[in-house]
Amino acid sequence: MRVLKKLLIISVPLVLVGIVAAWLALRASLPSLDGVAILPGLDAEVSIERDSIGVVTLRGGSRLDLARATGYVHAQDRFFQMDLARRRAAGELAALFGPVALEVDRSNRLHRFRHRARIVLAAAVPADRALLAAYAEGVNAGLESLGARPWEYLLLRANPAPWRAEDSLLVLYSMFLELNDSRGDRETTLALMDRTLPAAMVTFISPAGTEWDAPMEGEAYRVPEFPGPELFAVERDESQGTLTPPRPLRLDGVLPGSNNWAVAASVSANGSAMVANDMHLGLRVPNTFYRLRLEIAGDRAMEVTGASLPGVPLIVVGSNGRVAWGFTNSYGDWTDVILLEVDPDDPSSYRTPDGWVPTECVEESILVAGEEPGSETVCETIWGPVMPAQDGMAPRALKWLAHEADAVNLGLMRMEEALDVDDAVAVANGAGIPPLNMIAADRGGRIAWTIAGRIPMRQGYAPDRPASWSPSGTGWAGWLAPEDYPRIVDPPGGRVWSANARVTDGEELGILGDGGYALGARASQIRDDLERSDALGMADMLAIQLDDRAVFYQRWRDLALQTLSAHVIARDPRRQEFRRLLEDWIPRASTDSVGFRLVYEFRQQALGLVFEGLTGPVRRADPEFSLDESFRYGVGRQFEGPAWALVTRRPQHLLNPAFGTWDDLLITAVDLAAAKVSEMGPLGDEPWGRANVASIRHPLSRVLGPFAPWLDMPAQPLDGATHMPRVQQPSFGASERFAVSPGREREGYFHMPTGQSGHPLSPYYRAGHEAWVRGDPTPFLPGAAVHRLSVVPEGG
Repeated sequence: MRVLKKLLIISVPLVLVGIVAAWLALRASLPSLDGVAILPGLDAEVSIERDSIGVVTLRGGSRLDLARATGYVHAQDRFFQMDLARRRAAGELAALFGPVALEVDRSNRLHRFRHRARIVLAAAVPADRALLAAYAEGVNAGLESLGARPWEYLLLRANPAPWRAEDSLLVLYSMFLELNDSRGDRETTLALMDRTLPAAMVTFISPAGTEWDAPMEGEAYRVPEFPGPELFAVERDESQGTLTPPRPLRLDGVLPGSNNWAVAASVSANGSAMVANDMHLGLRVPNTFYRLRLEIAGDRAMEVTGASLPGVPLIVVGSNGRVAWGFTNSYGDWTDVILLEVDPDDPSSYRTPDGWVPTECVEESILVAGEEPGSETVCETIWGPVMPAQDGMAPRALKWLAHEADAVNLGLMRMEEALDVDDAVAVANGAGIPPLNMIAADRGGRIAWTIAGRIPMRQGYAPDRPASWSPSGTGWAGWLAPEDYPRIVDPPGGRVWSANARVTDGEELGILGDGGYALGARASQIRDDLERSDALGMADMLAIQLDDRAVFYQRWRDLALQTLSAHVIARDPRRQEFRRLLEDWIPRASTDSVGFRLVYEFRQQALGLVFEGLTGPVRRADPEFSLDESFRYGVGRQFEGPAWALVTRRPQHLLNPAFGTWDDLLITAVDLAAAKVSEMGPLGDEPWGRANVASIRHPLSRVLGPFAPWLDMPAQPLDGATHMPRVQQPSFGASERFAVSPGREREGYFHMPTGQSGHPLSPYYRAGHEAWVRGDPTPFLPGAAVHRLSVVPEGG
């Protein structure tokens, strides 16, 4: 006992000293928010103000100084996030996290983005190179200003690597990875279906659109007729009478959700045009975006407010006082899979229009923390990298927009100077970013839509399937000229909208292609909301963004009630309860709606049972093929149309072979939905808010066990779901939500999940998050300054 007491006397103080030392080191990595600091390279003083929720205002004398100061504040608050973005794109995560990240690095080394970033930087105009250099120097100065390395590196026992100008381009590439089909999976999946199903069946299962379409140009599409039994019928084995339940569905994690619209002065309550935008991305701590206001006084005066992307020295979306703009992912077709014709006498050579050419291979070295470096061999063709070999597939190369040096630039920064929507459209068409729907409004009351980003011109092949580019005249033939871009300017109805769905038709749709458009239900609900009034105001913009009415799900609720007839629910108390709760449902994806949750789960199960019945031949060729996979790759996002046609018209030859009748399938869908909901408790005690619970986590929280809540956002129930304006899942939702009228920014609002700071001891780590959860209209412009830091030149 005496020995034990002595050990306790010695060890307890040591533990306390260790805790205090860790706490002090953690606090030392907090940034200085007040006073004066030296920022080498400045031409003049820059003022850094933070308001009550940490929104930053930078005031300086030149754009170059503001870029340097932007790097400084990004590093103060978000360096680890920036580091992960550049490392992900470059395939350099293993150098920080060790072997656990090696396979991700190997996969992304295919793109050789570090190499491509250097090429883009070398070819950039001098002004952009200077801006990126100033930003990088600002980042490194901000990092150096901290009293200790950022807290994440203390936990990882690593040192942060300095920021380089090329790293900002890597952050842009990380957004290409986030928003594009980076491996041609859509085309590969369609080719698999072509090999295993009749053409008419492929067309039926993956139509170009449905009755839910709401394009701004063109009409909704009709779902193709389902094939007759002479073309396709599900295979039935009468000896197998048991049901294999469909694999668990995770559709929410792979469905798009961004919204964007504008209303012209002619339909605005205050006589000014307005833009509303909520870009939906994966939710994490800290948030993807960082709120920022830039001000320059004098002859080259500038004021621009909005969301910046840490790692890049510009405002991504917002308002410059004359023009406001926002984005949604376009889901055009920006990737092609090329079938390589390999020389039978030399497998390292492939056929081109000019004859046989050898592939050029590079050995990419991958640093791995705590281990010897790994490596990945990347072979390239004249079109792009050779894809990894897969069983049963011909050799393939990848042609992706992001691999083209002149598809990436800082052109979006010119939006800061745009005077009207004509300028905004021109800037968008020349911007080197992932192709997005850009919607803008100007101070004169005008509105416009176009595509931001480069658009390739194609010739000689069908771009929605893998194809050989060996024949002369096949492939990409340069870039679409800006004057030929699809665009809508000053529409007669005074409204434009986009929601990841098809927005146009005909020749313009041919230019954009189809990269897996979202179902049009969300776009149609937004369109209908906008058309309810000719005097729309800011309150209407927010009401539409928060619209969680279950318009799309109404018909599935009616189908479930029809399925649960008197004889079906007789002597089955759970089915009786299911029907009662549907009859009394709250027709919204609100946290208190039990009925909505049941309808949601019923649809999920029904879709899975229908899809698995139709795709047996595909699954035999690829056992991993599923409805989830088809949604992820953009092939099954319109499956609602064919599924609804089947459950309402009920052709026997297309019924899942596990069932005798379509009624049997739908009853089973009800039972599976009830069983899933009941896993957590009685049906009546399981509203939507019990399933749709926020899981907004820091990348490192999983290693902290019981201390994870210290880093993560609260596990709160969230309103919203798929196929409605308020798209919301536990880890996916609006990365920002704003509406603004250019020139009337004080009337606008802005929401953002999590907070400005990535440091858990900062008062700004969670500031603003509750307003995002509740949908409270917090101001678009920063508030009064709470902290002021002046950064000055050396010797200033």
